[in-house]
Order: sequence, then C-alpha cells, then structure tokens
Amino acid sequence: MRVLATGPRTTVQDVAGRPGRADLGVGVSGAADRRALALANRLVGNPADAAGLEVTLGGFAATFPTTGVVAVTGAPAPVWVGGRAADPFRPVVVPAGSELRLGTPSTGLRTYVAVRGGIAVEPVLGSRSTDVVAGLGPAVVAEDDEVPVGPEPADPVPWVDLAPPPRTDGVLRVVLGPRDDWFADPAALLRTTWTVTGDADRVGFRLDGPELARAEGYAAAELPSEGVVRGSVQVPPSGRPTVFLADHPVTGGYPVIGVVLDADTDVAGQLRPGETVRFRAEPAAVPATNRRT
Repeated sequence: MRVLATGPRTTVQDVAGRPGRADLGVGVSGAADRRALALANRLVGNPADAAGLEVTLGGFAATFPTTGVVAVTGAPAPVWVGGRAADPFRPVVVPAGSELRLGTPSTGLRTYVAVRGGIAVEPVLGSRSTDVVAGLGPAVVAEDDEVPVGPEPADPVPWVDLAPPPRTDGVLRVVLGPRDDWFADPAALLRTTWTVTGDADRVGFRLDGPELARAEGYAAAELPSEGVVRGSVQVPPSGRPTVFLADHPVTGGYPVIGVVLDADTDVAGQLRPGETVRFRAEPAAVPATNRRT
C-alpha cells in the first residue's frame, strides 16, 4: 500500500518484539498495546506474529493498488474506505485503488491497522518492529512510502471474534518493589491520583503529582544501573514517577518503586497526556526478604 499521510507517528510493530536480548543491550520493543494488535491480526486471519501498523492519534491514510482486507483496533478512530464510513473492530474490504483513512480517536492513543498478509518488511533480530530508541527494524513510516504486504495467509477471515472490550479505567495493577524501601512512604504511589504529562512516547510517560520522598538514609544515595522491564515505575530525583513502555531502556539508574503487571502495560500504552492514573497493589511474586539488596 502507498502511504498518503502518517498522522503524528506511524510505525511497523509486531506483538512479540525482540525478547531475550537484554544482555546484548537490545530492548523488546513491539506493540505498545499488544492485545489490540493481536486482535487486529485475528480479525483478518493473519498468523499471530504478523506485523501491523501502530498509528498514534490517527491521521493515517493509504491507498491499495489491489483489493485488500484490513482491521482497525485499539484506540477507536473513525475509519473511512473510499470516502465511506467503515466499522473498526471488524474485517473491512478495501477495493483496489480505494483510500483507507483514519480520523482522530475519541479515546486512547494508539490505533492498530492489520492488513491481511501482514506488513512484509524484513525482520531484524527476529522481529519486524520499529524500535525508535535503538534504531532497529524498519524506519518510521513516512508519507509516500510503499509498504509491502505479504501473501494471502492460510487461515480464512473469521466470521466473528468474541474478544472482550479493553479496560479503559486508568487503573494499573502494580507489584511494589524491588526498591520501594528507598522511599519514606511507598504507599503514596497507591493513594495518589496521578496525571499523565506531555512527556510521553513509546519509551514511557512521566506522571505529575506529589513528590515521592526518599527514605532516611537514601536522600543522596546513588543506585548503580540495573535491569528494568516493561512496566517498571522508576522515580527520578524529581520524585515524580515514570512508567516504562515498549521501547524502554534495558537498564536504569533510578530506583524502581514498583512494576506494573505485564497485562496492564497494554492499558498503559493507551493513556493520553492529561489523563489520570491510579495504581492498585498486587501481591509480590517473591517475598520481600528474597529481594536483591
């Protein structure tokens, strides 16, 4: 398909990204809302590892030289095919020569476009995802790009998909630690209603709210860089948390007060600047006495 417009940013992503390479300094990347991309792929009969497009705040448009089948999921953006309104969250036929266009979503941040056959760019280290920090994978999609689409998959387009609607309540389940002991009142993370700031991208987003003060003895402490994962809630010297998303660094030098459950990082990937967030505590997977010191 030929790209006519990209909106604020459009990238190629798959669901799995590049796991298992943090020791080489390679982050996982992949879709910020993996659940939404997986649903889009199912709706067009693609295999689970097919790549699609992640569109930030709508504005994407493309034409198809041959008839294609697409599905649009994630942040609910208006969809037009050949100038006529089409439904998101279901397979849609785009006739040859017609234009697919997305408007601005009413809620959420990232909309996903799956094309039957998948986006057939060359994989890098086992993934077709664009890592905007490391510069791995295909370039960020640009106007006038010719985006390759793969061959017809073996599975048919399903008649129906019964996926439950995504959560949009702004509540992120979190396991406190491993560095919650660095803070005078780590439970303040849970009591506070935080606001997503404009400092937000695929790496993560900063939150605004009261300062999370350091515990006695840790006020001027330095933490050697240590591994971080998707969903890590890191607290820099400002005392305001940062939540890491798909393109997070593999290490960080600020204490991690908690880690968002992996499933809820898809919810986090749809939060817009200005929206509010609350954290809900979940039991730790290991006893506090077994944490690294």
